[in-house]
Formats: sequence, C-alpha cells, structure tokens
Amino acid sequence: MLTPEEDMEIEALKKRGWSIAAIARHTGRDRKTVRAHLNGEREAGVRRRPDGEPDPFDRFEPYVRQRLADDPHVWATVLFDEVVALGYERAYPTFTRQLRDRGLRPHCEPCASSNGRAHVEIDHPPGDEVQWDWLELDDTPWGQKAYLLVGSLSHSSKSRGWFSESDDQAHLIVGIHEVLERLGGTGRVWRVDRMATVIKPGTSEVQRSFIPVAKHYGVTVVPCPPRHGNRKGVVEKNIDFITRRWWRSARVATMAEAQASLDRFCVEIADQRRRGDTTVGAAGEAEPLLALPAAAYPAEVTVVRTVAANALVSLWGNRYSVPPGLVGAHVQVRWRHGTDTATFHTAGTLVVEHQLAPRGAQRTIRLPEHTAALENVVLAQFTDARPCKRKVNRPPSDAALAIAAELVGDRGADPVIDLDVYRRLVEGDAS
Repeated sequence: MLTPEEDMEIEALKKRGWSIAAIARHTGRDRKTVRAHLNGEREAGVRRRPDGEPDPFDRFEPYVRQRLADDPHVWATVLFDEVVALGYERAYPTFTRQLRDRGLRPHCEPCASSNGRAHVEIDHPPGDEVQWDWLELDDTPWGQKAYLLVGSLSHSSKSRGWFSESDDQAHLIVGIHEVLERLGGTGRVWRVDRMATVIKPGTSEVQRSFIPVAKHYGVTVVPCPPRHGNRKGVVEKNIDFITRRWWRSARVATMAEAQASLDRFCVEIADQRRRGDTTVGAAGEAEPLLALPAAAYPAEVTVVRTVAANALVSLWGNRYSVPPGLVGAHVQVRWRHGTDTATFHTAGTLVVEHQLAPRGAQRTIRLPEHTAALENVVLAQFTDARPCKRKVNRPPSDAALAIAAELVGDRGADPVIDLDVYRRLVEGDAS
C-alpha cells in the first residue's frame, strides 16, 4: 500500500519520463505496485484485499460498535483483548486502523471540549474586555515559587504581567492594578478563570470580598463557563508565548530582575508582533480603555519573613532593619496597597514601621536606634581571651566520677568472688 505522498511522488516521476523500474528502485516499492497505482487500479492509503476475500474485521464490527456505544472511552487495548478472545487473528495496529477508518468511536462532547467541533474566533470590540490568568512558576532562579499574573486586552492581544510571591486575593488585587497601569487603562469587563479568589467555587457568583474591587475600577467581572477555557484563549495564548519566548531563556536572578526583564520584553518584543497592517502595541494604544481610579484599591498585603543574622528583613528587593533581639525570628510584614510604608509585627505587636524603597532597588534601610543596638550586641560578644587549647589531656574529673558513681549505683561495684562457694559446687556439696 502506497501512502498519498508516495503516490504523488510516483506520478510526478512518471511525468518526468522515469520508467516504472526506475521509480520502483527510487521508492523502494515493487514494480507491480507502482504500475497498479499509475494505471489507477489501486488507491493510495487503501490496502488491497484479494478478490472475494472478506475483511476479517467485518465479523467483529457489530460487537466493537456495541461496546463503544456502551462505553465511548473504553481503551482500544481492552477491546483488542476481547476480540482476540473471540477469534480475531490480526495485529493490534490493524485493529486500531479499522477503528479509525470506520469511525467506530463516538464523539464525546463534554470530554472533547473545543476539539472536533466547529469554532470561530470571538469578536471582541476594542476596549471591551481584559482577560486574566495566573502562570505558576515552580522552578525559578531564586529558588522560590513565583506567580505571574498576566492581563491581556482581548481585542488587540496586548499583554502585561506582574510577579508575585503568592496568588491570594490581596496579591491578585495588587497585580491587577500594576498590570492595568502598564496597559494604560482597563476594559469594561474582566474575564477570569474560575479562580477561588474571585469566583465562589462551584458557582458563577463573584466573591463578596471581590465585589468592592470591581466597583472601585468600574468594571464587570465575568467568569468563564465550566470547562470552556477557550473563552479566554487570548490570555492563555499570551501566557504560552511569554513562557516559551521569554521565560525559558530569561537571564534573571531575582524576582525584581524578572519583572524588569518582562516589562522590556512586552514593549520591545511582544508589542511588535504584526496584526494585519498594524502591530499589537499600536492596536492596544488605539483601544478606548477606561481611565484608572486616582488611587489604587487599598488591599492589605501580608507576608512573613525571617530575620537574618544582621537583623535585616528582606522585602521585595530591599532590606529593612528590626531590633537585634529578633534575629532568627519570624516577623509579619503588612503593607496597604497604595501607601509607601510597611509595618513589621511579631506576636501581633508592632515592632517598627519603615518607609518603603522602590522594588528591586537593593537598598538597606537601617534606623539609627537599630544600628546602635546591633553594635552594642556585637561588641558585647567580643573578648580578648586566648582561645582554648585543642590538644590537652583532660579525663573525667573526680567530681564527674562521683556523679557517674551515683548514676551507676551497685552496678558499678567490682564483683567479689567467694572461692569457698566455688569449692563446694565443684565437690557436689550444694549445702
């Protein structure tokens, strides 16, 4: 049996004047097979069966058809084992080819999602919709899991992203505002996946705690229908583009570096993609987006940090001082979105409040009182005594032996052997 590609090739070679023998040698096929195809006696992709010989599969087709009607998802290997037990003598590849050629497996719409059915690109009016989704990055150069919130304008496909260390609601709200600032405004509708921070699980209702956020930006939140991820295909495709085109080869060492690198990539690479006679960036600039509120929504972000040995707490690319007595302890950092200060707490008690430096600035902010206290602690630990000698002989002292004797008690006494008792045992006198 020749494939359609081989059939096309032998036809082309024949028109060039090649002989059947030359074509057969070139393609590695039998001359009779080549001649039959050139004469129209054989069809490419259809295996010839000797005249009058029925297809062995015909006898088993009713059984296979019924089994697939009862269970459309039964594995072909299971069916093959069953028909072999019933007397089918052909190989497994032949069996699966018969399933495909005869179209015996029925189409299951719920499981097929958008595959195997008619589809069309949804027309999104300019400025109408922003699609949101998270990209989880488990393997990062800085060794901690990261979350990238991606927002895409559905009409132009213009996208921006924001890195977070968590995907809780507070970080989501902060990320939404950061992305919208980079997009230059917001669409009238936010389309989201069924994320629990926005949509009540198992329903299409918006979380009560997220409704004030939507009101603050003057938008409507629309969840994707269950198992219809293609309804937000713009952001999903952009996430795939960002992952493969940028993240896979990005040379970054910290989350702050990753954010800066992504911002450059979106402007210099992603926005320059062609869309007809324009670019993604130009089409995005032309969208009539709603203006953002004067102030960001005041979500409170809470993160936990461990105090380093130098009494500093790392936070978003900078380091902030705390009292030296907290070295090694966990502190809770609280920051209200839209403000430039953060408070540091331990056991529910406010420890210090710091003015925040720009993210990723690599600055160290120490309060004078923390610096003085840390110097006192360090200086108090200094000594001018000589270090202890390492190669001296110091067996247990008398005091240590006395304590050991008390611990052991009678078990530590030397055994006393009575030879008279031993003599009587030997002589057989047990009295």
